[in-house]
Amino acid sequence: MKSSGKHWDKIFCTTENAKLGWYEKDSSQIVELLNHIPKWENAGVFLPGAGTSVLIEELLSKGVRLVLNDISIEALNRVKGRLGDECKNIIWLCQDIAQPIKDVIPDVDIWIDRAVLHFLTDEDDIKGYFGNVKSILKIGGYAIFSEFSKTGASKCAGLTLHRYSVEELSENLGTEFKLISHYDYNYINPWGDPRPYIYTLYKRENRSDG
Repeated sequence: MKSSGKHWDKIFCTTENAKLGWYEKDSSQIVELLNHIPKWENAGVFLPGAGTSVLIEELLSKGVRLVLNDISIEALNRVKGRLGDECKNIIWLCQDIAQPIKDVIPDVDIWIDRAVLHFLTDEDDIKGYFGNVKSILKIGGYAIFSEFSKTGASKCAGLTLHRYSVEELSENLGTEFKLISHYDYNYINPWGDPRPYIYTLYKRENRSDG
């Protein structure tokens, strides 16, 4: 089954946040990589799959300019209800991240993907995703990826995954991106099961000739 808005809407309509298989009560793993980025507070930050993550509040508390996307309108509506008046300071997008976004949101300083890319399994969708990274991330900007590693589970939320190594992420990004930091992380899901992830931080140093 391919990832779709209807699939994710059903999940977010029927499952509370703390019982989602990817739920984390804090955002310390992402913040650890953000702290490698000089003056990341007040940056323009894009979350390609925001879900209902507490990372959103963490970023807002630091003064970042947020652009949030999710394929599920139900996830975004849940976040809007949680944030109240803070919603007006956010740019909202509900779109399949494999489709072009260049003309609908501004360029950003930081791209943060926690557990989104690995749900794309079609080669054209993966190509479209990385095309979006390269189309809106500024020169000198940073990209963070948190994905199921090669030793991780093959499925999540009823969907088959494309698991990643650092080498494959680097190959998809191309030579204009420099790997700054990476580490393995064993996430424990709400049922106590381990889920091996890789966390990576890249800096975009130039634009591809293509």
